[in-house]
Amino acid sequence: EVQKLNQQLEEKNGEIQQMINQPPYEKEREILRLQKTLAEREKAQATSDVLCRSLTDETHQLQRKLASTAEMCQRLAKCLEEKQRKEKGNSDDQIPTERSNQVFLQLLCLLNNETSLQSLICNLQEENRMLKQKVAHV
Repeated sequence: EVQKLNQQLEEKNGEIQQMINQPPYEKEREILRLQKTLAEREKAQATSDVLCRSLTDETHQLQRKLASTAEMCQRLAKCLEEKQRKEKGNSDDQIPTERSNQVFLQLLCLLNNETSLQSLICNLQEENRMLKQKVAHV
């Protein structure tokens, strides 16, 4: 294992010597290439950050919309129950319950949509983190 590490060290030293012995224009070319690569990655990172912020803002808007929709649905369900009680008396209690169940199912669908957005945001944040690590490595 020591011999293997020594061999790797010799290879790295050889690469360093090649870089040192290169003409200055080749070194500059390599530096420019690395700077260009870094600039491209920074641009991609900035784009990713903007998209992530945009998705976060959209998620917050959707959450507020969901909350207001849920509140509105509850009010409408209560109004419907009261109206049906007034019209039919207490003999038909099943209809308001069925309506409440329908509203509840619709709210569950909305919550599932919110969960998928959260999942997408998490995926983008993970990708963002990985890109930052790659840029730091370079």
